[in-house]
Amino acid sequence: MAYEDTLFQLGMDLTRSSPAQKEETKETNESAPVAHNEDRKDFFIERDGVRFAGTHLIVDLFGAKRLDDLKHIERTLKRCVEVAGATLLHIHLHHFTPNGGVSGVAVLSESHISIHSWPEADYAALDVFMCGDAKPHLAVAVLKEAFRATDVVVKEHLRGEELEQLKWHAASGRQAPVRQPAKAKIRSIAAA
Repeated sequence: MAYEDTLFQLGMDLTRSSPAQKEETKETNESAPVAHNEDRKDFFIERDGVRFAGTHLIVDLFGAKRLDDLKHIERTLKRCVEVAGATLLHIHLHHFTPNGGVSGVAVLSESHISIHSWPEADYAALDVFMCGDAKPHLAVAVLKEAFRATDVVVKEHLRGEELEQLKWHAASGRQAPVRQPAKAKIRSIAAA
């Protein structure tokens, strides 16, 4: 029962629907019909002979400011979506107390951008994952400028690049091998 009380205090009561659940249900029910495959914005990408689902950037902002400002964070996420050429479906942000940190997500047709901030440490952790024609790398400069980060560390992962190899092993009747993850590509952007 204590678990359910804790969830209720966080707005996640398991026995009753929350306003956020009602909002999500309403939005889902009112959404446009499912697009045909030629209209999809989350299609696989082929670059330099590699086929993959999408580019997932893990972005760490150090020495960052305005990490407790909900309106600023929302505007920044919208700007990231715009410059990347993605399609925004919904933004949900949550303000934590007592430190004022923010956790949230911008849900995109092409996937998502998520943020979790620690204003007391001038630090934010973001995921920028996009498929199709979207250009997630363009969001990095927006984040650096908007939060006046002194240092930015970006790690890139091509999601699903192992898919063809795994499908081949599955089709041959053998158990697919478990691959160790490749070393992440790390790129640091220092303050100007």
